[in-house]
Amino acid sequence: MTEKQEALLNYIEQYQMEHGGSPTIREMREYFGVSSDNSILKLLKALEEKGKIIKDEKHRGIRLLSNVRERLEQSSLRLPLLGTIPAGRPVDAEEHIESWMTVGEDQVLPGKQSFLLKVTGNSMINVGINEEDIVIVCADLEPREGDIVAALVDGSSTVKTYSQRNGRVVLRAENPLYEDIYPQNALCVQGVVTGLFRHYKR
Repeated sequence: MTEKQEALLNYIEQYQMEHGGSPTIREMREYFGVSSDNSILKLLKALEEKGKIIKDEKHRGIRLLSNVRERLEQSSLRLPLLGTIPAGRPVDAEEHIESWMTVGEDQVLPGKQSFLLKVTGNSMINVGINEEDIVIVCADLEPREGDIVAALVDGSSTVKTYSQRNGRVVLRAENPLYEDIYPQNALCVQGVVTGLFRHYKR
């Protein structure tokens, strides 16, 4: 496969895993930043000829990839989505359960308690965490240097990189436009981020 064909196949796979269906031509075009359907259609035709995808006549005309279907059919579990947590300056924490999401068992650490938080803000974009991402947080892990954590700092919550400088805990922003956080009074690490979900806007 060419680099572009492989990139499109990877996008289709990721989209199917997150949405349980395939992206439209427009969504593929917007994701790759092209203005014409023709370039996407050529890539899809090449993938079909190589047996990588099977098309049908539906609006989202690509059948689930075999590896995606197998993974979606695996055992799953439900995790609570606990409000939002900022990837920027701390704000008052919201600890109530907003909803529940079904995830595959292979997406969480076995035997550990995990929960979900929706991210707001852009202070973690340099490590691939964007606004509106949903992070998977394991509450049973002790943070180590360089871990990304969800933390309650002086009564407010945030997501940052855990670090220590001169024996003092620092919550490091991964965006030069934001300042690092030095807890003044109380710090409670609520868990270590072990993964995330991303929904692409239509």
